[in-house]
Amino acid sequence: MRGIFNSPNPPNFKVTKASLAEFPALNGQSVSMAVLQFPAGGVNPPHIHPRSAELLFVVEGALEVGFVDTTNKLFTQTLQLGDIFVFPKGLTHFQYNADAQNQATAISAFGSANAGTASIPTTLFATGIDEGILAKSFKTDIATIQKIKAGLGAKA
Repeated sequence: MRGIFNSPNPPNFKVTKASLAEFPALNGQSVSMAVLQFPAGGVNPPHIHPRSAELLFVVEGALEVGFVDTTNKLFTQTLQLGDIFVFPKGLTHFQYNADAQNQATAISAFGSANAGTASIPTTLFATGIDEGILAKSFKTDIATIQKIKAGLGAKA
């Protein structure tokens, strides 16, 4: 984590993790963390953590955050410096730095050494799900699905 504070601000959203994969001493400890760095306008796309809730602590800037519960109700909040927010285990959530001029930084804590992360855009559009199935699921055409895939750098 030391390098986070001695390097220039990243041009894109960046996560630096301290989970079981990066820090084996966490094995059996039921904790992990991550530092999230958001450039101006940066987003952490909708994703889930299948094995843990997430506690987010804003240490620089401000973030728009939200999650969707199991009844498809969206909960959102604007977080300022020093605010915390909890994302329940397994629910789709996101964070966004709406500030067009300044970066934001947050620290996430997890109740698992291996919380896991499944990015919704990547899961849907970069894993080989048939384009016809995606087009029908989103009530669109294959050309639109291919444009989304291209925007994610996925193979069409």
